[in-house]
Amino acid sequence: MTRRTETHPDLTDPHVGAPFFSHWRVGTPERQEQAVEVIARTWERRPWPAAGLLGYHVYTGHDGETLMHYSQWAAEQAYESFVKTHRQERVDEIDTLVPGIERLRLDRYRHYRSRVHDGDTRVPGCVVVVDIEFEGPDPDRQRTWTDAVLEALESEPTAHPGGISAHFHLSTDGRRVLNYAGWESAQAHIDALAGPGEGIGSATGLWERVHTWPGLKSGTVSRYDHALGLLPH
Repeated sequence: MTRRTETHPDLTDPHVGAPFFSHWRVGTPERQEQAVEVIARTWERRPWPAAGLLGYHVYTGHDGETLMHYSQWAAEQAYESFVKTHRQERVDEIDTLVPGIERLRLDRYRHYRSRVHDGDTRVPGCVVVVDIEFEGPDPDRQRTWTDAVLEALESEPTAHPGGISAHFHLSTDGRRVLNYAGWESAQAHIDALAGPGEGIGSATGLWERVHTWPGLKSGTVSRYDHALGLLPH
């Protein structure tokens, strides 16, 4: 069976071999709330679809329009099997009850590195997603850029205390890096952005290197609330 949980996912779980992130546009805060509840009911009234699906979490965007989905798969093969046997019936039911959902994209990732302070038991009040896109596929560039970000974070002279964690994922197509960052609150993240420098980092040479990396095409920053967690019973 399927059960709800309010617990945030463990993004460092070694059993997760294929983390996926997808995004929907639903249009309004009311439709965000409606879609989350419909997703929950659609899944809860069915058996858990696959042993290889370890968890499924939905987040509401602070833009009042979007949802982010984070699914934890043991391997991509488990997802492919789910698509063939169980996905469409869920999609059809959700679309009937919440018509007009715009499914923007689904990206496949691998967890690369995380930064979590030892002993920090704070629960994120806000999830901040930094989505980086490069001009073309280059797995080595994904890794070296991420390593540079973590070096800049470790040496940050004025780190904001509201930051809890950072979990870096590399897309399997070699083009994107996604940082799923836990923050105490949205306001803590806003305050950090208001500090000196570009983004949350100070005006240091290490951060300048990060922001001017060759081949860096675009970057977006979005804030979310954890709205729904689904797990096998």
